[in-house]
Amino acid sequence: MKIFTGALIGAIIIFILQFLSWTVLDFHRPSQEYTPKQDSIMAYLNTQLDSSGGYILPTIPKGATSDDMKKLNESADGKPWAQIYYHKSLNTNMGLNMAKNLVTNFIMVLLFCWLVAGFTYNNFGKTFLAALFVGFIIFLHASYTENIWYETFDLEGHLADYLLSWGAMGIWLGWWLNRKKA
Repeated sequence: MKIFTGALIGAIIIFILQFLSWTVLDFHRPSQEYTPKQDSIMAYLNTQLDSSGGYILPTIPKGATSDDMKKLNESADGKPWAQIYYHKSLNTNMGLNMAKNLVTNFIMVLLFCWLVAGFTYNNFGKTFLAALFVGFIIFLHASYTENIWYETFDLEGHLADYLLSWGAMGIWLGWWLNRKKA
């Protein structure tokens, strides 16, 4: 029950800090900029793209040769490029998305609790540092690796997300999992 309670409250802590980073703190604004030309851009994309998907411009078609890739790289080097995530329909069911996120957070924190519960010797500091390290590992594996290849615009926002949320959750679990029973 101690791990379950710790995971539930830890998941809520991460959820709240994720919410704040995407809204009030606006850490991810650089990857969601506004353009006054959005209506004409969307109208054009609707006439050019037949299905939802991720597109990189320029690229080569599936099945092209390595020579084709080499030619593209030579001709495109130093020129503008774009990455488009195109969806035929906007899903604004925020309640379902929030529920999925909270469940995902709960599973992550439950796995983390299981991991630290297996430490031969544990204390507040070890739990807190382990949480920070996990947050940093997630950042390196997901956001930083993506940035290496696709030059994202909110890398610092993701770093702040992971360190703040996993750090705050680590403070909670450091206390909760290591407190002495009365």
